[in-house]
Amino acid sequence: MSHTGYILLADDNPTDAELTIRALEIGGVSQQVVWVQDGEAALHYVFRQGVYAQRVSGNPKLMLLDLHMPKIDGLDVLAQIKADPKTRSTPVVIMSSSDQESDMARSYEAHANSYIVKPVDFKQFTDQVSLLGQYWTRINRAGP
Repeated sequence: MSHTGYILLADDNPTDAELTIRALEIGGVSQQVVWVQDGEAALHYVFRQGVYAQRVSGNPKLMLLDLHMPKIDGLDVLAQIKADPKTRSTPVVIMSSSDQESDMARSYEAHANSYIVKPVDFKQFTDQVSLLGQYWTRINRAGP
């Protein structure tokens, strides 16, 4: 049995994670959101290792990835996902509070599909995440 169509959210900030999940709901994104709090857990989830070894198979429809997380940072998570042929086509959107050009450049060099800076304003954040979720789950057509 495959477990596709979910969104994997990797963010160490519980407030940002809750706001992201709520914004996706407000935007009418119906996919289940799986939240992990660090890069190591994200990799374990994606590659079905550790406590996630028995989870149902299937890649996320979308991964929302924070850059600065404990244990393994977002760039390393991104590099490992994009290096593996089984997960390479998973869309990964970097959602970071960093607007540093170097972070953006390194993210795109590691094959991020998109990079957004988390707005501080709640309404802007909600609107941005809502549109982002709608685009990747409804409008974008994934390859085979």
